[in-house]
Parts: sequence; structure tokens; C-alpha cells
Amino acid sequence: MGFKSDIEIAQECKPQDIREIASKIGVSEDDIELYGKYKAKVDYNLLKKTPGKNGKLILCTAINPTPAGEGKTTTSIGVADALSKLGKNTIVALREPSLGPVFGVKGGAAGGGYAQVVPMEDINLHFTGDFHAIGAANNLLAAMIDNHIYHGNALDIDPRRIVWRRCVDMNDRQLRFVVDGMGGKANGMPREDGFDITVASEIMAIFCLASDITDLKARLARIVIGYTRAGAPVTAGQINAQGAMAALLKDALKPNLVQTLEGTPAFVHGGPFANIAHGCNSIMATRMATHFADYVVTEAGFGADLGAEKFLDIKCRMAGLKPDAVVVVATVRALKYNGGVAKADLNNENLEALEKGLPNLLKHVENITKVFKLPAVVAINAFPTDTKAELDLVEARCKALGVNVKLSEVWAKGGEGGVEVAKEVIRLIEAGENNFQFAYDAELPIREKIRAIAQKVYGADDVLFADQANKEIDELEKNGFGKTPVCMAKTQYSLTDDQTKLGRPTGFTITVRQVTVSAGAGFVVALTGAIMKMPGLPKVPAAEKIDVDQDGVIGGLF
Repeated sequence: MGFKSDIEIAQECKPQDIREIASKIGVSEDDIELYGKYKAKVDYNLLKKTPGKNGKLILCTAINPTPAGEGKTTTSIGVADALSKLGKNTIVALREPSLGPVFGVKGGAAGGGYAQVVPMEDINLHFTGDFHAIGAANNLLAAMIDNHIYHGNALDIDPRRIVWRRCVDMNDRQLRFVVDGMGGKANGMPREDGFDITVASEIMAIFCLASDITDLKARLARIVIGYTRAGAPVTAGQINAQGAMAALLKDALKPNLVQTLEGTPAFVHGGPFANIAHGCNSIMATRMATHFADYVVTEAGFGADLGAEKFLDIKCRMAGLKPDAVVVVATVRALKYNGGVAKADLNNENLEALEKGLPNLLKHVENITKVFKLPAVVAINAFPTDTKAELDLVEARCKALGVNVKLSEVWAKGGEGGVEVAKEVIRLIEAGENNFQFAYDAELPIREKIRAIAQKVYGADDVLFADQANKEIDELEKNGFGKTPVCMAKTQYSLTDDQTKLGRPTGFTITVRQVTVSAGAGFVVALTGAIMKMPGLPKVPAAEKIDVDQDGVIGGLF
């Protein structure tokens, strides 16, 4: 049997009618909006109408990502399928993929091998239009700001201090910095502007943190769009944009129901990046999943230093959620890469390099078990080249921290390959040893919250604040934005703010160069290193391999 690509595996699957999937979780056809045969939106009013199960919540996180790959989404889906195989009423709750990475660095983003959500092509390309709605709401607000200034500027907005940028859901470095309003008075006021990728828009963060349409509208109104000439913040509510923005988002706010290859129900909804935003799917989808299932598997972007920290410190704090267990995904290959092995040599056994790379995994495990005090299992995403000696070494090092290691073979075997991980997850939940706590108190000053994350979660010695960051923090605290969670914008490739420092570095300082407020989302954003909110395409983008044939069948999508 030849090797099959992810899209070929997905296209060979005969999915169940989405109405059958809905009925599995007790949702009738009257409470879903069909988007063809295999996708539907679910009415969030069901949360108020029906009794909930208050299902157990399992978070899937990972080590720092490497070119060798970790398979966090694949593991999340496979563990959910494994729980279903074990007779548990299970839902998996995932993020929607952005078109930027899909066409940029990696192709599809709906799992892999025999642990995927389907319809894979639809999920990766437009899906139910949520991201387009978010982009439209973002750009409506941008248009209303410039229109307000054009028609007299009653709020005295300083055009040099407009912080709201336009967005597009595509990696496009050419749009990072633009000058618009050119062509004379009739075309607006010339000013420096720019685009962010849609998943970095505050609208995406708000969308994923809103608890209902009323909360959504209130959060939209609180967005700080700029400052007056006197230095006072100006909000979207002051230009009366929140109602129209909410109207664009009202259908998008309904969670999307799809299924895994094995027919496990899946909510795929919302998708902020974890290196520049909070990296979790919507509160609405997570709540709906725990409402209708006994076990819910969800993921947070990148490593436990980014996605998991934000899931726990931001999302759980705002939504009143408490995870029951955590899966930390790693691969032997990625750990050897962290130990200094070149990508081309990762297939060779190398216990010395594995020993050097293992501290990265152990730090992420410690973050979960010692900083957040949650029970965890390490899932080793299996590759055929892994040797017994390598797997034994990983197991021994993790057991020294009191954490079990289980082999995950979900890519090759689907749910069957995740049974051992699922059984350990059930054991951890039933043991009930869970003393969940946040990494910091939201009431602390902004600098102290940033320092707590850097020292406890990254392992930094201290934090250096650039002059601009110090000025911005002082202004934010003066304007009443000091007592909110912090969303760190940091490279995903390292525990530090320098992506070249692999493994578990020590003796380093995190430099915060800028601090902004996402008042609608309810957090401040601390930017470190060279993080930017509009990625670029690589030299050979995945888009070059994607095509569609005369029958409308898509190929090359991973």
C-alpha cells in the first residue's frame, strides 16, 4: 500500500450526515443551521434551553514547535476518537485554520493521517465564513474611524494616534505598513496605516472570549481605536460601531459542528494565533462541548509557554473553566532537534542529543504540574524511526517528575492508536488530584504580571522593559487598564524571546518592547522580540502545490 496524503485519506472517508452527528449529542435538526450535508452551525441559545452535562475538560498542549513537527491537533483528535472507542460521550473542540498558514507554510490544518476532522478541504478553505465576517467587522470599524475624521472629527481623534489597523486573512508582508487617504481632500486624510492578519485582530480575540451576543456587543464597544489630541482613549462605542459590527458577527458566533474521520462530533470555531494572540478556540464552542458531552478534548496553540498559559490565565479566568487533565505532546524527533540535531539527521538514534533536548519537554511538563498544578500525561507522537532506547529514556525522565508517558499512534491508527493516552487521561481525572491555580493575580501591576509569566513559565531571570513599553504601561495603568490579564506576544520556537535558543535556556532576560491594550478582549498585549501581526509567505508557499481538477476535487492541501 502506497503512502496516502492527508487530503487523500480525508477524501476517501464517507462522513455521516451532520444531522446524525448532531443527534449523537442530543441536538435536534431544528437547532442547527445546515451548511451542506457535513457542516452545521449550532444555536448557542441551547445553552440556556437544555440541561448541561458539565463534561470533563482535557487540554492538549505541546513542547515548543520545531520543523520536525509535534502533531498537537492530530493528537487532540485521536485522543477524542480513543475516548469515543472506550464508550465515552466525547466532543473535540478545535480552532479554525487561517488561510495564511494554509497557503503559506504548511497546507491543511485539520489534523493528519487517520486523526482528522472532515470535510478537510472546507474547514481549511472558507469553512462557514466566520473569518470573513471577522475581517468585515474589523474593516467596518476602520472605515467608520476615518469617516468620522473626514466629517469633522467631533471626538478630536489624533490621526497620528489611531491604533486600529485593517486586516486580511492572508500572509502579506507588503501590507504591514501602508500610507492611505492619498489623492486629495475628497479621499480622506493621508496617514500611515497597515494591515494585520485577521487572526491577530482584536475582533478575533473578542469573538473567542464572548459569552453571548450581549457580551459580544459590550466588548466591541470597549475597543480602544485611538487617542484624542489630549491623550484620552477613544472607543468603538463612541463612534457607535458596535451594533453594526455585532450584526456582521451574529451568525459567525454560532459554533460550527463537524466530525472526525471516525464520527466523533467536533466543534471547530474561532482561531486566534497563540504567538500574537491567546491561541484558543471560542468560549462559546468549549462551553457548548462541555454542555453536551461527558468528555471534551480541546487544544491551545503552540507550546505550554504560549497557548496553554493563555488558555489557563486568560480563557479559563474569563470563562470560569477548570481543566481536569492535560496532555503534553512531544516527538522524539523534535526533542533531538532541540538537542542540536539537524533536521536531515533526525531519523538516526541519538540518545546524547535526546538527553540534551529533553529539558524542553520537562519544562513544559513542569509548567503544567508545578506552575498551574494540573495533572498531566506526556503523549509521544510516534514515528517509525523512534527506537526503544529513545522511548525508554523519555519515559524515565518524565516519570522522575511523577508524570506518565504514553505512546500515541493516532496518525497511523486513528482512535485505536490513542487508547493508551485516553486511558491515562481517564485515570488522572478519576484520581481527582487537581489544584488548579493561575500563574499570577490579575490585580497585580502590569509589570509584575509580565514578570511572573517570564520567570515562572519561561524560566527567565528577569524582564527588561524598553522605554516605549514603560511609557505605554504607565499610560495604560493611568487609564484604568492595569487590572487585566496579560497576553504575551512571543516567538513560539523558544522559551525565550530569541527563536534560535532551543532546549531549556537559562540565564536569559525577556525584553518587552511595546505594550498595547485590547480593551474589548479584556487584556493587555506585551510584544517581545521581532513578533509582528502580519506574517509573510515563505520562499515556496504551500499555495504553489494546491490545485483543483476539472471535477472540482482539490489536491495538494497537505
